[in-house]
Amino acid sequence: MQTWYSIIPKSPMLSIYIWIIFCIMPFFFIIQSFTLWQITLGITLILCYFLCHYFSFSARPGLKYMWISFQMLLNIAMTLVFGYVYLALFTAFFIGNIKQPVGFYIMYGLHIGFTVLSIVGGYFIFLDLFLSQTPFIIINMLGVVLLPFTLFSRTRRENLEGELETARERISELTVIEERQRIARDLHDTLGQKLSMIGLKSDLAARLVEKNPEQAIIEIKDIRQTASVALKEVRELVADMRAVRVEEELFRVEQILKAAQIKLRLNGDKTEIKMPILAENVISMCLKEAVTNIVKHSKATICRISFYQSDDEFKMTIQDNGVGFERSNTLLGGSGLKGMQERIEFINGSLEIESDEGTTVVLKIPLAITHQKGENVK
Repeated sequence: MQTWYSIIPKSPMLSIYIWIIFCIMPFFFIIQSFTLWQITLGITLILCYFLCHYFSFSARPGLKYMWISFQMLLNIAMTLVFGYVYLALFTAFFIGNIKQPVGFYIMYGLHIGFTVLSIVGGYFIFLDLFLSQTPFIIINMLGVVLLPFTLFSRTRRENLEGELETARERISELTVIEERQRIARDLHDTLGQKLSMIGLKSDLAARLVEKNPEQAIIEIKDIRQTASVALKEVRELVADMRAVRVEEELFRVEQILKAAQIKLRLNGDKTEIKMPILAENVISMCLKEAVTNIVKHSKATICRISFYQSDDEFKMTIQDNGVGFERSNTLLGGSGLKGMQERIEFINGSLEIESDEGTTVVLKIPLAITHQKGENVK
């Protein structure tokens, strides 16, 4: 919780309204039911309770438990003197936001015990009043029991999710570093020796040009042969580097849409996709960006992805039934769409976006240009 009055973190104004209602209720209850000195005492106890509740948010851990204890004592006093039991909900809410497990369980147990004892005592002192309010007292007690544990569990889950996300980011960073190191090692092992040999043979051929032209020609031929072998090995190395395949990205997209409760309608045969690695990598990144936009902004319930490949062209259409957008604003303002357009244009492709009862993104790649004869497609 960021502020002392925060009951619903994502809606601070609603939290303030709830606080106003709960703050007015005890004053109204006391003023309508008791004498002047009792009203003065009741207002003093309520103000002391609210001060304790406020100070507990900014206190250090040890003092925090002290302020919670004061709140419990004031709860007991309000219940036994005035028959007002509902301040216990405020204390229960605050206990649920304690992060230390040991401190939480101690305060949780004490609060339940003191609340039960004070309610039992209240039935002896204010029998008629408590009998008339029994349904509300039961609801209040359920809140005292369930609310802290629910909030504590939610806080722990959010903390664990945050730690998991941090760990994933760290793993991604380490994976990138390891991949860079692997590429550096492979390039060094592949090119280092051969480039050194080319350099030595070039020096030798330069010295033999005038003294022994025939031997110089042989050395030059060896240089050419070594360069050809090095070039072949570099191409093999680049081809073996991990690229993002459309088939793999479609699987990840399906999982993302399922998590966002968006139905996927897929039309196309993933096994028939055959294109250069660079083009497939670009299509995969654009597909990921388009689906991310659908999940974040479209409010759609259905996403349709269809693709078709001919000898000359690969075409993919991503369509949703969401709220759509203004074409000009999106193209100018969205860095993600700009990135998609730049990637597609880099491989001579085209990007079309339409927004009419949803959004349609059409990607086209001319395979006749990018797929050259003799190139290793897969």
